[in-house]
Amino acid sequence: MEEAACTRLPAAAHCGPVSHALSRTARLHRTAAAGLLRGLGLYPGQELVMMHLWEQGPSRQSDLIKMLDLDPSTITKMLQRLEQAGHVRRLPDPADRRAILVRATERSGGLLTEVARAWGTLEERTLAGLSATEREQFLALLLKAEGNLCAEAR
Repeated sequence: MEEAACTRLPAAAHCGPVSHALSRTARLHRTAAAGLLRGLGLYPGQELVMMHLWEQGPSRQSDLIKMLDLDPSTITKMLQRLEQAGHVRRLPDPADRRAILVRATERSGGLLTEVARAWGTLEERTLAGLSATEREQFLALLLKAEGNLCAEAR
């Protein structure tokens, strides 16, 4: 029986099957997220910016760059699109006129429910077939792996 193309492990990845599976899963997860977010007029990553702004309130553009660990030009384009859609406003920071402060607009408040729904749908698609216990274990293991990589990145 032939393995599905999605799960085939290339010979060069035999020393890192978990890394290979994680990489493929992350890519497929992002593709699935893109499909769900497209219906909301968002691109992947924009919902993370919005989540941060809804949760934390206005933030400096430089802080968003650090939080998302993305290139400044990528964040700038992302914020331009969000601003054109009416979801954020960018203004000079009153505490430092050289810095840009980004805030969610009132209009974006309706998007919050839709983003939460999209993430719930994505979660269910991703974890379909796993029991509640397996979901808890999977999350715990992912958080450990994330912590390992986070510590190394510092």
